[in-house]
Amino acid sequence: MNILVVDDNATNRKLLRAQLEAEGYAVLEAVDGVDALAVLESEPVDALISDILMPHMDGYRLCHRIRRHPKFSALPIILYTSTYESASDRKLAGVVGADRYLIKPAPTPVILQALHEAMQQAGERNPPMDPLPDEAYILHEYSEVLVQKLEARNSELREALEKIRQAHEEILDLNRDLERQVEQRTAALVAANGELESFSYSVSHDLRAPLRHIDGYIELLVADSASTLSSEGRRHLKVITDASRQMGDLIDDLLEFSRMGRAEMGESSVDLDALAREAISQLEMATEGRNIAWQISPLPQVVGDAAMLRQVLANLLGNALKYTGPREAAQIEIGSAGEEDGRVIVFVRDNGVGFDMQYADKLFGVFQRLHRADEFEGTGIGLASVRRIIERHGGRVWAEGKLGEGATFYFTLKRSAAGPA
Repeated sequence: MNILVVDDNATNRKLLRAQLEAEGYAVLEAVDGVDALAVLESEPVDALISDILMPHMDGYRLCHRIRRHPKFSALPIILYTSTYESASDRKLAGVVGADRYLIKPAPTPVILQALHEAMQQAGERNPPMDPLPDEAYILHEYSEVLVQKLEARNSELREALEKIRQAHEEILDLNRDLERQVEQRTAALVAANGELESFSYSVSHDLRAPLRHIDGYIELLVADSASTLSSEGRRHLKVITDASRQMGDLIDDLLEFSRMGRAEMGESSVDLDALAREAISQLEMATEGRNIAWQISPLPQVVGDAAMLRQVLANLLGNALKYTGPREAAQIEIGSAGEEDGRVIVFVRDNGVGFDMQYADKLFGVFQRLHRADEFEGTGIGLASVRRIIERHGGRVWAEGKLGEGATFYFTLKRSAAGPA
C-alpha cells in the first residue's frame, strides 16, 4: 500500500517514513498541500497522513480539497500535528473530513492503529459523506481557531513579559543597592584616606619641632664641650647627628608624600624632554667626579601636572644615579617604548645593582626598601610618591630588573594632542 506523507519538515517526513516502511508500507512524500495534490494526480495513493501547519496550503484546506474532489473524496486521511491540539482544532478537523487526528510524536502502534481505522472508515463510507461546507466557511472556522491560538499565545507572551518586567525591576533594585553601597564605601574610603593624610601631615609636621631642638642642642654641646669630650663621646654625638639628619629626611619625604595626595593637580601639555634635561641638570652636584653616560631619546609631550611630573623624573633619575654608584662606568637611559591602552610608555633604565623580581611588588610601597640602609641611603618613600603621582594621572607604573644587571622603571601617561604623533 502507498502512504502519502505530507510535511514541510524533512526530519518529520524521514521519521514517519522509517516507521511506516518498517511495517511494509511504501511511502511517498510531499512538502505541503499544493505538492500533495500534484502527487495524488500522478501516483496511486491508498492513504494520506498530513501535517497541519504548512506553507502554501495547510492540512485543513488540503483535507477539504480532497474531500470535495470527485476522484479522491474517499481517500483515508489522518491529520498529524504538534501545533494544533485544542478541542476547536479537533472539531475543525472533523468539519473538513479528516478520518483521524494524531498528536506528534506518536509511537508506531498508535500510527498503525489510526491508519487501520481510517482505512476501515473510508471503506464503510457508502453512501458518500454529507456535502462539505464551502472553502470560505472552512477559512472562517480556521481563522477562528487561529484567533484563539493567537489570544492564547498573546496571554502567554503577556505573562512572560510581566515576568521579564519583574526581573528587570529586581535587577534595577539590586543595581541601585549596589550603587548606594559603592558610593557609601567610596565616601568612607575617601574620608579615611583624607584623615590618614591629615594625620600623616600633622605627625610629620609636629615631629620637626623636637627634631630641631635635638639638632640645636647637639650643636651647642659640640661648641661648648668639644675640648672636654672624649673621642668616644664625639663618636656618640656623630651617631646622634646622623640619626637626626636621617629622621629629618624621612619627615621631609613624608610631608612631600602627603602633599602629593592633597595637592590640586593641574592639567596642561607638558614637554617631558625638557623636564628630563632639567632634572639631569639639577643632579650635577651628585654626578661630579663620576663617569656617567646619559642617553636621552626624544620624549613625547604629555598631558599632566608639570610640577608633579618633574618630581617623578627627579625621583627615578635620582634612583638610577644612586644605584649605579658602584659602577665605574654608569649608563642611564630615558626614552619612550610605544603605547599601552592609548597611553605613551616612558622608561628610565640603568646598569646599576638591580633587584630580585620576586620582590618587585614591594618597590612602590611606603618605607619599602630592597637594599640595606648602609649600602644605599634613602627613606623608601620616593617610589611610593612616583606611583601616587602616576596613578593620579590615570596611568600605571612598574619595574623590571635583575640582580647585578640593572633595572628599568616604566610609567604611562596620556599623550598630548599638541605634541608630535
